[in-house]
Amino acid sequence: MADPHSQPTDADLGLRLTLLNAALASKVVNVRRYTRHALLAQGACHDTMKAVFGLHARDEQDHALRLADRIQQLGGRPDFNVGGLMSRGDIHDEDGRTLVELLRENLAAERVAIETYRDLLPSFAGKDPVTRRLLEELLAEEEAHASALLALLER
Repeated sequence: MADPHSQPTDADLGLRLTLLNAALASKVVNVRRYTRHALLAQGACHDTMKAVFGLHARDEQDHALRLADRIQQLGGRPDFNVGGLMSRGDIHDEDGRTLVELLRENLAAERVAIETYRDLLPSFAGKDPVTRRLLEELLAEEEAHASALLALLER
């Protein structure tokens, strides 16, 4: 990986920091959702789904930390303010939902994350190669999450 401390040189750094903080917010919401779903998972596949959701929660937490690190490297301040974060996700806390419902909700969130990263990439292409690579790595991981969830739904 290139120098993690390289800085973009153009004037719209503030906009890019705002975009990265929005991505960070979605990651924090995803950690919460996957963790909650690991606790809600019931039925014959309980242990398997609890493990899958737990793994995805840890992956999302890693994504959040990587984004927060990059925001700091760029001179910004990662925003973990929970007040505005919870409104960013479509989180249903009702007990008694089926595993299929939980899988569908998580797949929808992964698809949103994929689109978010695809939309962010042009803002960093040619201006900030370190952040661009980070976003490409996170995009690939989100695509893998979506594929895994889709495979579970198709069983």
